[in-house]
Amino acid sequence: MIDIDAVITWVDGADPALALKRNAYLSDAKAPLHDNGINPHRWVCSDELNFCLRSIANNAPWMRRIWIVTDSQIPEIGPLPGDFASKITIVDHAVIFASHEDALPSFNSLSIETMLWRIPGLAERFLYFNDDVFLTAPVNQEDFFGDDGPVLRGRWTDHSSLANCSAARDEASLLNHFNQINAAAMIGYEADHVFESAHVVHPLLRSVMAELFDVFADDCRRNAGFRFRDTAQFLPQSLHNHACLASGDATILDTRDYLHVAVGALDRWSTADVHAYLGRAARREIKFLCVNDLPEVERKFPDARAWIEAAIA
Repeated sequence: MIDIDAVITWVDGADPALALKRNAYLSDAKAPLHDNGINPHRWVCSDELNFCLRSIANNAPWMRRIWIVTDSQIPEIGPLPGDFASKITIVDHAVIFASHEDALPSFNSLSIETMLWRIPGLAERFLYFNDDVFLTAPVNQEDFFGDDGPVLRGRWTDHSSLANCSAARDEASLLNHFNQINAAAMIGYEADHVFESAHVVHPLLRSVMAELFDVFADDCRRNAGFRFRDTAQFLPQSLHNHACLASGDATILDTRDYLHVAVGALDRWSTADVHAYLGRAARREIKFLCVNDLPEVERKFPDARAWIEAAIA
């Protein structure tokens, strides 16, 4: 069995000290910031971290270590099996941004993701979780890494019309697309052939991330320096994925084993629609669930927390 770690990024945006820092930089911004980068839902803490941790404990107990990356905070972690809880380590932004402290504080997941590979003691193979991504069925190491390298979930997409539309850059929902277009371009892919990563757990190779940071040193330092998300940035895991695909060191999974409850999407559905959609996570073929905005889901589906608890068990 190979060593695989989990890395989870987390923040409690309601923390007064963090809010004070964030508001100071928001008010001091010299240029308009992208709506996607400053949407308050980015910093809302709705106990997703505990759902995420319990989902890993229940469905991937073989994980070597679990690293929670945060900004001068200690999360309140609920009951977990003792042997699993002992695997958890809190890593501060100051550790992964060592020698790049001028980029701190950062309120930008893309900037933080650029530096995740710098966690001291991190395994060569690691899984990156946003705290709103959960495991909903037992998984094994082959779900993430095969003989050809990382197992990727997503699809090839033609974003050429988007790339040529300057007005689209202001659309909050499209920021991630531009970040992936930028990442693909760094490896030599045109906008009409971009691998669009799904909102799931991302299998990453530390050595690849380190090499990319070296090869694209100026780009990576610039990427890490944005305090809030911006269309000029690249998505670090997308850069990794395109590099692995270009070298033939990755596999694209040809089945969809995940669900994504996207921000705003629930407004188009009835409660019955939502219940039917979310209920699919209880099926064993669905292994991953991403719930971008839990409070929004709860407005449509008041029993959402109980449902997630059942889905991750």
